[in-house]
Amino acid sequence: MRWQDRKESSNVEDRRGMSGKRIVGGGIGALVIMLVIYFLGGDPGQFLNMQQNETTENTADYKPSKEEQELARFTSVVLAETETVWGDLFRKSGRTYEEPKLVLYTNSVNSACGYSGASTGPFYCPGDRKVYIDLSFFSELRDKFEAPGDFAMAYVIAHEVGHHVQTLLGTNDKINSLRGRLDKKEFNKYLVRMELQADYFAGVWAHYVERMNILEKGDLEEALNAASSVGDDRIQKNAQGYVVPDAFTHGTSEQRRNWFYKGFKSGDMNGGDTFNSRNL
Repeated sequence: MRWQDRKESSNVEDRRGMSGKRIVGGGIGALVIMLVIYFLGGDPGQFLNMQQNETTENTADYKPSKEEQELARFTSVVLAETETVWGDLFRKSGRTYEEPKLVLYTNSVNSACGYSGASTGPFYCPGDRKVYIDLSFFSELRDKFEAPGDFAMAYVIAHEVGHHVQTLLGTNDKINSLRGRLDKKEFNKYLVRMELQADYFAGVWAHYVERMNILEKGDLEEALNAASSVGDDRIQKNAQGYVVPDAFTHGTSEQRRNWFYKGFKSGDMNGGDTFNSRNL
């Protein structure tokens, strides 16, 4: 992928080096402590300032490697390319694209969706409309999932941005309204379709990136390989030696690869109706 010297996004929030403690950034734990301080006659504001200072100090002390800084710049460029593509597609459809923030973190992070460790992998939180990525995942993608290449990494980012597109289109709210109304097995089927649609949206993005003459030989194969590498069947097989289809939440390797490729070939943001597709 020809990404060097291209525009970076202004929507990157760098939290690398922050402690990621549950109390940082607020939440119920922080509220309880503040109330205790208040009723004991103290100043809750001092507590908040202390937490903010701790976060600042942790960030200032963090020294990323040269390789990590390169990954951070790459991630920012890919995010900028998603902003360009989706901004244009939404405008053509008479909508306004609200750009998401992308949070870089290390080890653990607080979001509107709760506390998450790096083992969670990259994720999108509809509660605050942010994408969260620990850059160490890209090494895991290359080594553990055997999906090397810069466009494999770009696919991961584009997939998470695809979830943001779903939020803007109202899909997230519709699916979440089913939570609790369906048993886990049935609800998982909707989660699979949601993930496959995000793969489709990632493919749509790649369709327009190719038109920009950014892709290099082998890039498409890298993305297709990455989509296959994170299929539920492959992950379960590698982790436990057998596959449990009822536990799938993202789709099989073949399904993920196919829906990304469908989006790549069509470039039509309205063509990825995985929810009404009889054949995934």
